[in-house]
Amino acid sequence: MLPTTLTALLVLLLDIFLDRGQRPQRSHFEKSLQFELRHEHAISPDARVVFSDVPSTVSLVHGNESSYSIDTQYMTSYHPSSFSAYNDARIRSMRHAQSAILPWYETEILGPNVEKRETLLELAKMTNNAYVTPDDSQWYELGKNWSNPYPFGWEPDADGFRGHVFATPDNSTIILSIKGTSAAVWGGAGPTAKKDKLNDNLLFSCCCARIDWSWTTVCGCYRKGWQCDQNCLEQALVEDSLFYPLGTNLYNNLTYMYPTSDIWIIGHSLGGAVASLLGVTFGVPAVAFESPGERLAAKRLHLPSPPSTHHVTHVYHTADPIAMGTCNGILSSCALGGFAMETKCHVGKSIVYDTVSNLSWSVDIRKHGIVSVIEEILEKTWQPSENVGREVPLAAAEEDCVECYSWEFGDFPP
Repeated sequence: MLPTTLTALLVLLLDIFLDRGQRPQRSHFEKSLQFELRHEHAISPDARVVFSDVPSTVSLVHGNESSYSIDTQYMTSYHPSSFSAYNDARIRSMRHAQSAILPWYETEILGPNVEKRETLLELAKMTNNAYVTPDDSQWYELGKNWSNPYPFGWEPDADGFRGHVFATPDNSTIILSIKGTSAAVWGGAGPTAKKDKLNDNLLFSCCCARIDWSWTTVCGCYRKGWQCDQNCLEQALVEDSLFYPLGTNLYNNLTYMYPTSDIWIIGHSLGGAVASLLGVTFGVPAVAFESPGERLAAKRLHLPSPPSTHHVTHVYHTADPIAMGTCNGILSSCALGGFAMETKCHVGKSIVYDTVSNLSWSVDIRKHGIVSVIEEILEKTWQPSENVGREVPLAAAEEDCVECYSWEFGDFPP
């Protein structure tokens, strides 16, 4: 008869092997989720979050699919005990320059499998659709004959924060898609262009969009030479016109509507940066396409940083000067369009397609649009990744990233 200790060891080993054979390991478990357009979201003139339901009667129109299939995987995320606790810690840091002890709770959540090309493709199509209504010819994969009325934020003369909400049929998972910048300088202006530019220049410039003496700055924090008042700058970023507080309000509204659902956040350009900041705030999966660097904005907004932000994924290519942080200087395309896009460091991990080396693309602001990403990159196999047994480039954190190094930030009274 086997000794008791040896018997217990054998039972333990058998249990381990049987478990591994009978059920998948959660960190590698994948399943496909189906999503359909559920709401359009926007901000009313009095800064309230409003939703417009999309009719559920449309399934197939002119042969186009009305839903998206997305592969998933489990990932580790960190979230605060509550949004109020998170906000209290942020306010304490802003007002008193003190770091509050904020407990973070580690959880395993179901998120998009960003290692799959088809997943990135479907998410990119959703981000594109945040720019247009379902009856627009630029809408991807959904029918054109939608008859829902325009909600606030989608009227022809509206100006501001808007997008779409997608959901699985059982509401287990919700995807919030946020519109990015509408500007003629990179592929098409729109009614929200004025407020988009304000947010871009506040979030992604080094100091209030001060390029040279001829520029009208978006805040009064520039002093002289290369000096910028840090307290003034941080105060300018907490104004209600900034999209971040609108985004937190929108997210909280969604959790009220769908209290038991998992929520993912996606966006392109400015919308991607806001999606990333919200992902850090609430500890939910976020995927941002061609986003400017938002790490500096997160610091200036005094967002408490969790132990890891790897649940946030950036996707961009090297021919996009905005995502690469090279669209700066007085003669740059961004500056000629009135934008000061000077930041380059991203939160979380980044999937970077080297289109300059592998596709011989020239750096061109016209490649910033999400349609270029969809039709010229994600709809095709990426051969450099295929050669090493992958579908997309490896996601990696941006280490040792430095930006705005010419500026001096500190206490510089007017």
